[in-house]
Amino acid sequence: MTSSSSPSQDTKRLAHAYPEGLRADALMEEDVAWSHEIDGERDGDQFDRSERAALRRVVGLSTELEDVTEVEYRQLRLERVVLVGVWTTGTAQDAENSLAELAALAETAGALVLDGVIQRRDKPDAATYIGSGKAAELRDIVLETGADTVICDGELSPGQLIQLEDVVKVKVIDRTALILDIFAQHAKSREGKAQVALAQMQYMLPRLRGWGQSLSRQMGGGRGGLATRGPGETKIETDRRRIREKMAKMRREIADMKTGREVKRQERRRNKVPSVAIAGYTNAGKSSLLNRLTGAGVLVENALFATLDPTVRRAETPGGRLYTLADTVGFVRHLPHHLVEAFRSTMEEVGDSDLILHVVDGSHPNPEEQLAAVREVIRDVGATDVPEIVVINKADAADPLVLQRLMRVEKRSIAVSARTGQGIAELLARIDDELPRPAVEVVALVPYTHGKLVARAHAEGEVLSEEHTAEGTLLKVRVHEELAADLAPYTPVSA
Repeated sequence: MTSSSSPSQDTKRLAHAYPEGLRADALMEEDVAWSHEIDGERDGDQFDRSERAALRRVVGLSTELEDVTEVEYRQLRLERVVLVGVWTTGTAQDAENSLAELAALAETAGALVLDGVIQRRDKPDAATYIGSGKAAELRDIVLETGADTVICDGELSPGQLIQLEDVVKVKVIDRTALILDIFAQHAKSREGKAQVALAQMQYMLPRLRGWGQSLSRQMGGGRGGLATRGPGETKIETDRRRIREKMAKMRREIADMKTGREVKRQERRRNKVPSVAIAGYTNAGKSSLLNRLTGAGVLVENALFATLDPTVRRAETPGGRLYTLADTVGFVRHLPHHLVEAFRSTMEEVGDSDLILHVVDGSHPNPEEQLAAVREVIRDVGATDVPEIVVINKADAADPLVLQRLMRVEKRSIAVSARTGQGIAELLARIDDELPRPAVEVVALVPYTHGKLVARAHAEGEVLSEEHTAEGTLLKVRVHEELAADLAPYTPVSA
């Protein structure tokens, strides 16, 4: 039997092996580290010491999906919602369409819709939106489905929000908060993020709630003695003040960005470049149409508000005239007032354009409602005087009877399919006809040494005819007054 060394011998060995300053570290390491000199003389194999010193795996930190069960579990972690609508006007089909759109919004935000209910009322209940009895029934539905959120198809007042949450015992949000959440997910540009943040703070300010220490008074400031004078601010009052300060800062930043965009617009006006704005309901196919007309490569997805930031691209008519094509943010029924205000600077692209391509989804169950909702927002931003072409998109998937009905009601309309290219050539010809034309017609014989004038005539005007002669390029063009003055010295004597 092998004898083991005494503790005093181990201590002497450590004292000899380590300097004085490292002796304590060595003593601590002895409990977990393996040393042949020390551990080789101990009884047994010391498996517990090896296990203690080994690497231990911490369970539950990996985010990698290893098998199907984890994928299914990840799906279960989506926010589970129940939708609630109040049907006050219109038909039952209108109410169901509105709730179906709310379901699409919820899915875009990343929620799993479990159920949807509609209540017929003259007006929403002032206390709980749907009434105390129906709120209790909604609580039963929430318990039955296992939902963790209720989404209401309308804008709730702060009081309605609190009282409905007290009854159903889960989180309650309204349509406005849902749209703001989608915008926050999809905003990519600096301006888009600032506009969304401003709208969220405007929505949040009257809905701040506090409890416990949030409602207690803070000590008064200044140089007061002892417990200081005055009641001081509550925590929630401090939060409101800070939100107002952030909102003021955000408005200044958006105003600065607006100045930069206005400079670009003035440059386009100076160069007499016509502009066309694409407006329309969300998911009507605006980005698809922009890609088809200009090859812009903008994100296209079958989801509401898939693209949020406006895109401006250069385009050319079949006749060779240059113009800009701007894709704007999509509209939706009951678009929150906060968003209209926050995105007003972006929507000014519509008001400053020479032509609006109003895109509507021809395959939608009720495209007339989409047209009405978009025109309401266009009216709010003061763009009612801009000429409009109604572009009925998704003609390949639409009901032919619906297309005929829309084209009969909307006299200035055209049916296209951005996916297949149907009707795009006709749309380009219509844009060429509708864009404002230069006012002055000029005939000029431009020497070959002044090719820049010929290039400007092509870029800024409408070339009616062009002939290359021995003396130079004979042009017959329609141009604006400034370019007409530059071409005047080259007017042929015979003209």
